[in-house]
Amino acid sequence: MAIQYSDTLDRTFHALGDGSRRRMVATLARKGSCTAGELGELFSSSQPTVSKHLRVLEQAGLVSRQIEGRNHVFALRPAPMQQARVWLEQHLAFWEGSFDQLDHLLEQLKGTGGVDD
Repeated sequence: MAIQYSDTLDRTFHALGDGSRRRMVATLARKGSCTAGELGELFSSSQPTVSKHLRVLEQAGLVSRQIEGRNHVFALRPAPMQQARVWLEQHLAFWEGSFDQLDHLLEQLKGTGGVDD
């Protein structure tokens, strides 16, 4: 099975590699949308720190930004997460198949006396 890599996946996993950004994603998933200011208050973070994290999430395509007056409202975009889920499922299927083959081989070796219990 061929596992494909892409710049989009690289950006998604990079963005999700930071705990603060994962918490922001979880918050947006729970609330639907938040302003940058609301996220800053929730995480007790400075505006520049929140902006930096949101910029990384936005560049990865994980969030969208809508400007409403002076407020920047962020919401999740599902496509990059769905692509990451598919990639992870492919890896999971590969490894589960590999472990099944290893189990089968070990059972065969036990039957021929090649492996001790």
